[in-house]
Amino acid sequence: MTDECKIRSFGSHSGKINNDADSTDAQGETGARGGSASNAVAPPVSKYVARMPIDRNARYYNMNHKHRGLALIFNHEFFKIPSLKARAGTNVDCEELRKALKRLDFDVTVHKDCKLGDILEHIRKAASQDHSDNDCIAIAILSHGEHGYIYANDVQYKLDSIWHYLTANSCPTLAGKPKLFFIQACQGDRLDSGVTLEKNVTETDGDSSTSYKIPIHADFLFSYSTIPGYYSWRNTENGSWFIQALIQELNENGKVDNMLELLTFVSRRVAVDYESNVPSTPIMDRQKQIPCMTSMLTRILRFTDKHLTSQAG
Repeated sequence: MTDECKIRSFGSHSGKINNDADSTDAQGETGARGGSASNAVAPPVSKYVARMPIDRNARYYNMNHKHRGLALIFNHEFFKIPSLKARAGTNVDCEELRKALKRLDFDVTVHKDCKLGDILEHIRKAASQDHSDNDCIAIAILSHGEHGYIYANDVQYKLDSIWHYLTANSCPTLAGKPKLFFIQACQGDRLDSGVTLEKNVTETDGDSSTSYKIPIHADFLFSYSTIPGYYSWRNTENGSWFIQALIQELNENGKVDNMLELLTFVSRRVAVDYESNVPSTPIMDRQKQIPCMTSMLTRILRFTDKHLTSQAG
């Protein structure tokens, strides 16, 4: 089964263009341990304290700090792992995503073909900075992946090996602020052949000023190009379906819709506007894709305009 394919695009693109399938990560899980009350052991009292960036009952994140925040893009085109093909088209994704994030006032840095050690060093460096005057942080990873793992240039790794550096106890100046991850990579090798929808089908119709504690894993959002176990498609000339849809939504509605609305319409674009076109390989032909996300956001996130008079808060 080849990972080079063509697509049919019903939206912003037309014609038959070569595409690759990327193969990506699983979210880390934390389970609660059960037991009777008589055997329960009181958890240790948290020693971590961080500055409150917004009133506890606020419905919206505070996006009026002096700076929007850092955005790191890890763009993987070539690999030292012999079984992994070069990811043609990823540089289009990277450059257009960089511009889109820049338009939203992020301080964007791009890191190309990093080894895992370099990725961790960049993340540690970002986590060690003072984010008091920043709204949030965004991290995009464009790579191959498979069944719970993402590939660096040299080895595979789990996503939680990166994001744990940004938890509220590890990076207190980001506590209570959005931490956004965008992952373009496969999560397996299964294919989605889709279902055709026909017309005329009937359908069934406290004191907010006081301090408060939050979970250390709160305020993360993980947006994946595909669901666990499935292919993620990439156009070798125009970039990946997911990243291109994300870029289009950020450019057109990034300061209008909130983040969850944006990602909902990213999913619509990918689900409706794209279909693989590989007649020479029937098993890969006419396949579909649906992104997914895991949100631990606790408020509504909307990218407001930045003004010179904005103050940190």
